[in-house]
Amino acid sequence: MRHRSSRENMMKHQLIARGIADENVLKAFLKVPRHEFVPKEIRHLAYNDSPLSIGEEQTISQPYIVALMMQILELKESDKVLEIGTGSGYQTALLAEIVKEVYTVERISSLIQRAEDLLNNLGYKNVHYKFGDGTLGWKDINSKLNSFDKIIVTAAAPDIPVSLTSQLAMNGKLIIPTGNRAFQQLVVITKTEDGYIHTNEGGCTFVPLIGDEGWQE
Repeated sequence: MRHRSSRENMMKHQLIARGIADENVLKAFLKVPRHEFVPKEIRHLAYNDSPLSIGEEQTISQPYIVALMMQILELKESDKVLEIGTGSGYQTALLAEIVKEVYTVERISSLIQRAEDLLNNLGYKNVHYKFGDGTLGWKDINSKLNSFDKIIVTAAAPDIPVSLTSQLAMNGKLIIPTGNRAFQQLVVITKTEDGYIHTNEGGCTFVPLIGDEGWQE
């Protein structure tokens, strides 16, 4: 009950008060137990309006920025979503509450194993996991999974990875922080018949996206 109340307060004061109005996003935030996705020693901070360390020099993002990115993507129940950077698995769970299928990629083996175990325990059956270089997306020569309605990247790249834009379905959207290691802009790329449309959604700060088409450590 205490955690339910904390989620209600988070939703009211951190999300709705700052312009998050997508009902599906708000319902997901109300349902998913954020405290389960942070280390036990800092669970009392789980519903604070801030990012938190999850180990391996990675963080669970501030609730508002996660909600903002999801709202911008205009997620639909029928969507197939690619998530780059599984991290704690919190955003993965939020996505799984809304869309048909989530494909998530993480380069740190301990994080993706922990996230998979937790998400399985919480009953999520529509999530697919891959350990590897997220800058390359979900490349699988033995499948047809190289086209996604939405792609969400949870780490900052110096430039937009070509591998990710190439895996967007027609009319699909990619959201990614790009810039230097200290500060980035939240960029949205929409794939159209005439090419890619870029929009800027404002400043942000994320951990670096490491990989062949990202930062080189």
